[in-house]
Amino acid sequence: MAEIKPLIKDNSSFEETISLPIPKRRRWERVELVGLSLIIASLLIMLISPGTLAGLFSAVVDKVFPVVVDVFITGTVGVTIIVSVIIGRSLERLGFTDALIRIFLPITKLLKINSAVIIPSIYNILGDINAAGKIAGPILIRSGATKAEQKIAVTTMVQSQQSFSTFMLGMLALTAVGANAFIVVVLAVFLPVILVPFLLSKTIYRDTKAVELDELPKFTPTTGFLPTLFNAAREGAELLFLLIIPAVAVVFAVIGVLEYVGVWPSIESILSTVLLALNIDPETGILSILATPTLAMAKLSEVASTMDPRLVIGSFVLASSGLPLSSIFGQIPVIWAANSDLSEKEAMGAATLGITMRLVTAFIIVYFLTPILV
Repeated sequence: MAEIKPLIKDNSSFEETISLPIPKRRRWERVELVGLSLIIASLLIMLISPGTLAGLFSAVVDKVFPVVVDVFITGTVGVTIIVSVIIGRSLERLGFTDALIRIFLPITKLLKINSAVIIPSIYNILGDINAAGKIAGPILIRSGATKAEQKIAVTTMVQSQQSFSTFMLGMLALTAVGANAFIVVVLAVFLPVILVPFLLSKTIYRDTKAVELDELPKFTPTTGFLPTLFNAAREGAELLFLLIIPAVAVVFAVIGVLEYVGVWPSIESILSTVLLALNIDPETGILSILATPTLAMAKLSEVASTMDPRLVIGSFVLASSGLPLSSIFGQIPVIWAANSDLSEKEAMGAATLGITMRLVTAFIIVYFLTPILV
């Protein structure tokens, strides 16, 4: 008769089998609860008001489309960005950066700051804020600038206008109201390039150090001039389509959502009130903040002769900055995170601080210095 073998050989193996721990169910995380809420809300909206989601999507597209397509793709702003990169790289190839370092080195040594922190502001004044970040970010790294100094560079950069056309249109507006354009430009554009790094290095960003010329590398590339031009054009196109347009689309998509839910008009009203209190024309101020300072200065130059000179000066000072908000919260963080040691959060924080300082600068210049400017 065949021997019947037991299924379980001994008690110990049986005990081990039945004593295995029962796996615990994973608890809901906060983000999963948020996702669940969105699922339930979406299902309810589709059940009660099916057209709401479609309307929200359409509102976002309608808000993003004119800016992305009309301004950046088929408009002059997109071409300006590409041309600015070409000009910036050409200047760099012709020794512009090394010359700037030599000019500002005596001043920055007195301030105990790396002289490369000035470079983004100068490239911004002459070209474009996006090109300035693309070109100056690596320069700061190569010069050994600390993170604090790189933040100073971003904060200082947004103190000056990011388009030469903004500058020229603003000059027309200042001339129309009889303002002393030279003094306004010195106070609003050139003085902050030195004053802001000094203030920040003594207060918020104190990890700074002066450098000798011998400690700095040469910043003039050795690439041939024609390859420099063609590579710069390609670099400008990549910057426009891969960084700037996505950043702009995100910012205006958020504005589209806020408009659709009815919150944006209240925000716009509060913004107008604040601008007027700071002696800045609300209409052109909002254009600078949301759209483009160039468009704001074009509008201001047409109506400046009928306006209070204080509002014209305040609007010019605000427009001579790193605005619009799509630059502060989109383009600057993305570009500087890719081309410097700063994270997107750190670059955005420095840029936000810079724009806050710019608002204060506009108020101080208009409130205290208008009598000597007009």
